[in-house]
Amino acid sequence: MMRALTVLGRLHTGALAHRGRRRARVAGSPTAPNTRPGSLELVVRERVVEARDVLSLRLGAPAGGRLPGWQPGAHLLLELPSGRRRHYSLCGDPRDRYTYRIAVRRLAEGGGGSVEIHDALPVGATLRTAGPRNAFPFAAEPAVLFLAGGIGITPILPMVRRAEQAGLDWRLIHLGRTRASLPFGAELTELGGTNGRFEVRTDDEAGLPDGAELLRRAPAGAAVYCCGPAPMLAGIRAAIDASPARGLHFERFAPAPVVDGRAFELRLAHGGMDLSVPADRSALDVLREARPDTAYSCRQGFCGVCRVRVSAGVVEHRDLRLTDRERAAGAMLVCVSRAAEGERLVLDL
Repeated sequence: MMRALTVLGRLHTGALAHRGRRRARVAGSPTAPNTRPGSLELVVRERVVEARDVLSLRLGAPAGGRLPGWQPGAHLLLELPSGRRRHYSLCGDPRDRYTYRIAVRRLAEGGGGSVEIHDALPVGATLRTAGPRNAFPFAAEPAVLFLAGGIGITPILPMVRRAEQAGLDWRLIHLGRTRASLPFGAELTELGGTNGRFEVRTDDEAGLPDGAELLRRAPAGAAVYCCGPAPMLAGIRAAIDASPARGLHFERFAPAPVVDGRAFELRLAHGGMDLSVPADRSALDVLREARPDTAYSCRQGFCGVCRVRVSAGVVEHRDLRLTDRERAAGAMLVCVSRAAEGERLVLDL
């Protein structure tokens, strides 16, 4: 079901971008290339400190032209000046066709992308980007409970805005360690109004959250949309069946642990190197140790950045992106896909 939603989200985003291209051609816009999905050149228009260690960027076309449309849950791939490529959820208003907004929490111990954005990406910097694409589509069910952990508010915020515009019965709980660490409080308070739809719950005030307790806020039959750290998601998933909610949609900060893997081998065809992938690790993890410049972003099988070509061996595909034709041609996303126990995959690397 989630793969079908992902495909539908891509098709919808592509259709919006196609309509944008048609309008640009009719109008004779000099910035028509920026309405083409998949490759965009954008300029940093504004940097705003939204909370402690959280920075938002507003991005626009160099000449101020229209940008491809997008739907809540969509993300944008940024190629940073260092060459790092990272996905960030769009957290602005989809009705704004001239600006994209993302927000990034600075993680000093992360992969370096967030530090680069915070410390070395000034207003006026130009970025190559791709997207927008959607792997976390919002179906706009009549009743919705939104649960966001910290920076996990970024894909949720446009969904909340859409729910309010559509007159849905919605609730939002924004969780974090402290109020000072939570971005977009003023926007969310304004959206929630005075009817109690928006709640802030922080560890320093209320203790660690309990999944069952959070889900009791769900209206009967509501859909739950959740984005946050792994412990939060684990608690929600464990409690969802006994809750009033009808279904759960979620997006992870980090990849799920490998719990059903088997050890296999990688051979780098052009690098003359053999690598062992343990049962509890991904091929990407092992590749990055041997080749630190290995490209990656989502680590969950939907963005396609870590795509490689397999010239020999049988892949166990676990991604949500590749088509059957691409898989048959040898494509593999090494962040999630594997091989059978004892098998060897020869990578065109």
